[in-house]
Amino acid sequence: MRILVVEDDKALSSLLVRALREESYAVDLAQDGQEAEWLAYENPYDAIVLDLMLPIKDGLTVLRNLRAGGISTPVLILTAKDTTEDVVKGLDEGGDDYLKKPFSLDELLARVRALLRRKDTEVATVIEVGPIKIDPSKKMVTREGRPIELTAKEYALMEYFGRNAGVVLSRTQLSEHVWDMNFEPTSNVVDVYVGYLRNKIDKPWESNFIKTMRGHGYMLDVEGRSNADA
Repeated sequence: MRILVVEDDKALSSLLVRALREESYAVDLAQDGQEAEWLAYENPYDAIVLDLMLPIKDGLTVLRNLRAGGISTPVLILTAKDTTEDVVKGLDEGGDDYLKKPFSLDELLARVRALLRRKDTEVATVIEVGPIKIDPSKKMVTREGRPIELTAKEYALMEYFGRNAGVVLSRTQLSEHVWDMNFEPTSNVVDVYVGYLRNKIDKPWESNFIKTMRGHGYMLDVEGRSNADA
């Protein structure tokens, strides 16, 4: 899952980016409204954490422009303003939730998780794909009840596969949702991490759930209905 953080305070933005990355999210940072708009139009974010008090363009203007431009990505508004009028204005412009400063990181992370669940109401709290269970709140993957130890990036990749089980995902799609804007598109890092996952998800059970779709990408398929390369 990929998140855009829009915050001009360097200390707070650094804290937010670090905390979200520790939760296995891919995170990009914008420190003014103009950069935020450009990134939001250029990248497929799953959620946006948006401060209202920004240089160049304020957060409400950014939000208004994104919604007018057809960007429906869930937005969590951060505000130092504590009047009901400011909060209502942000929600009316298209915000999905808000959090007043100062706030606890635990609350922010919980609200981000809630936004991501709301983004796709068909996604259960725990994602089940055949014998595999993925728990986004605990960042835990099990197969037949057996916990599978994954690194943060392996987990992020597995969660994205789980949310799109049975769908062929291109390397570009995987890189855009699991890695941030520093990803090098000519590298083979996606293939490498798919290999890591296979060693942990498939190899111990001698299965082939993570399939290579030649010329297209990869697919998590527990039904065995696809024509794929190993």
